[in-house]
Amino acid sequence: MNQRIQSGPVMAALLVAGFVGLFSETALNIALGDLGHIFEVNATVIQWLATAYFLTLGILVPVTGILMQKLTTRQMFITAVVLMLGGTVLAALAPVFPVLLAGRVIQAAGLAINLPLTQNVIFTIFPPAKRGAAMGIMGLVMLAGPALGPTIAGLILDTLSWNWIFWVTVPFLLFSLVFGLKYVPNLHEVREVRVDALSIVLSTLGFGGLVYGVSIAGEKGWGGAGVVLALILGILGLLLFTVRQLKMKTPMLNLKAFQYPMFVVGVVMGFITFFNMLSMLVILPLYMQGTLLVAAFTTGLVLLPGSLLNCVLAPVIGRLFDKYGPKAVVTPGTLFVAAAYAIYAQFGADTALWLIVAAHIVMMIGVGAVLANVQTNTLNSLPRAYYPDGIALTQTVQQVAGAIGIAVMVSVFSARSGELSGAPGGIAEATAAGSSRVFLIGLILAAVNVGLSLLMKKPGEVRVKAGKTESAVWKEEEAL
Repeated sequence: MNQRIQSGPVMAALLVAGFVGLFSETALNIALGDLGHIFEVNATVIQWLATAYFLTLGILVPVTGILMQKLTTRQMFITAVVLMLGGTVLAALAPVFPVLLAGRVIQAAGLAINLPLTQNVIFTIFPPAKRGAAMGIMGLVMLAGPALGPTIAGLILDTLSWNWIFWVTVPFLLFSLVFGLKYVPNLHEVREVRVDALSIVLSTLGFGGLVYGVSIAGEKGWGGAGVVLALILGILGLLLFTVRQLKMKTPMLNLKAFQYPMFVVGVVMGFITFFNMLSMLVILPLYMQGTLLVAAFTTGLVLLPGSLLNCVLAPVIGRLFDKYGPKAVVTPGTLFVAAAYAIYAQFGADTALWLIVAAHIVMMIGVGAVLANVQTNTLNSLPRAYYPDGIALTQTVQQVAGAIGIAVMVSVFSARSGELSGAPGGIAEATAAGSSRVFLIGLILAAVNVGLSLLMKKPGEVRVKAGKTESAVWKEEEAL
């Protein structure tokens, strides 16, 4: 690593901005009901404050691969933080709903740049032997932001107005901007890369259509005309985008990253992890508030111990990954997640809060061991030249997985709850049954991740072609 680069301040600038963006991803969810009354819009319209955030991430993250080749590191960083800061201030001052929605979209655009940029910086300034610890810190941010969002937002709503959900983050963004201007260096050479307009259109149509379709499916039903049309356009767009990338000499996203086995395993595990994690952060509060009649702020407090413990353990888990390799850390993590889901699936109408706290602690320890370490091993399996593409691909898959996970699990939850809403026990029993069905599906997916974790190896251990190891192949490619 270049000794002139002060990695601590660089990471602080990037991760503080990332935390704010991920905090904003979930913090507003707890205020949607109040905001609907304040702006006099119905539930269908107000949900766009959440849907638009995911939709913007799904559309813009794939484009960051080419942006990281055309713009300097500092230009990317400044653009990301200025967008997040501008969107936050606009949302805080919003006099009408369209202005608030525009602020959310601008916020998400900044996060869409920040997340891939942070990963790219980590993989540039840290050698492979230290990336696990650095990615562990990033994993802490990726988990703590969404997990702490509802708790902090609930406290703010109990004491201040909704605007302060945005205002409270402004000092952190200003800190990030000042630190970044002073310490973030330019870490790569800018290339003359041609922007292929058709690729951008197909990417937007594909990822945007897919995220939009699944986001509105919970409300309109999976058979709704708008849902079906959006999903068809999304799938068609992705297919055409893939074909075009494979035929281009200089593609917008280099899909050749998928020729590396550990990259494929990591992408699938990352998809499942985000699918489960973000849907769990939606369904678990619905269960506590609908079945156990727990207040919103109390719900946040119940989830807080697991989130805080994850923050404490994240750097330790990252160092264990560096020392012992992926399988020794990730496999136990997947077992913890599966165990937590096995407990969740037993929840009923009279489950004690201490059991929910305990299960969530087990879940967050497991997710902390899986999330960042899978990402590290996934990107370690690629040649350096593929890092921007690999990062854009993994980040896109994760955001799409989160949107799909929330939409699918909410649909399952609503369908099962609806079936039993008229049964003895009323809404409480119906909500518990819907939650149990969701957690059972989560348990099955968690079990799949346990199996996939057994396939994980350090990149140098994998043999891919001509009797050569994966690392030998990409070293040859880097030399060309």
